[in-house]
Amino acid sequence: MNLTVVNIEKEEENVIVGQAHFIKTVEDLYESIKNSSPTAKFGIAFCEASGKRLIRFDGNDETLTQRAVKNAERLAAGHVFVIHLESSFPINVIPHIRNVPEVLNIFAATSNPISVVVAEDGDRRGVMGVLDGERPLGVEKDEDVKERREFLRTIGYKR
Repeated sequence: MNLTVVNIEKEEENVIVGQAHFIKTVEDLYESIKNSSPTAKFGIAFCEASGKRLIRFDGNDETLTQRAVKNAERLAAGHVFVIHLESSFPINVIPHIRNVPEVLNIFAATSNPISVVVAEDGDRRGVMGVLDGERPLGVEKDEDVKERREFLRTIGYKR
C-alpha cells in the first residue's frame, strides 16, 4: 500500500471533503446546499467507485465547479466528494450535508490550506485523513479570548 499527500488547490473559498456512496450524491448535495444557503456559490465533484467510475459534478458557479472537479481528479479516491463553497460558511451547510442519506463521512470543512492523505492499493484509492491548516502557536491569553468573542459577534454568530 502506498500513501500519498494530495494538496487541495483553492483560493479563498471554503472546501468540504467527504465520502458518500451512490450515483445520486451530486444532485442531493446540490439540493442540500441550495436549500440551506440560497445565496451560496459552490461547485461539487464526486468520484464514483464502481460502474462507469466517473467524476460526477454539479454546482452553480463555473469556477468553483471546475476547481472541485480538478481536485477530485487529483484525489481519485472512491466515493469521495469535494465541495468548493463561497458566500456561505460550512457551519451553515454541514448539517444539511450530513442529512443527505448517502453521505457517510465529512473529513474536513475549512478555509485553511488542506491536504488529503490518500492510500492506494492496486486500482483502489481511499482517504485516510486530512491535514487541515497549521500547528497551534500557543494557548490563547485573555486578549485573545476577547478578540475571539468580538469576532464571533462581528460576523453574527453570537449576540
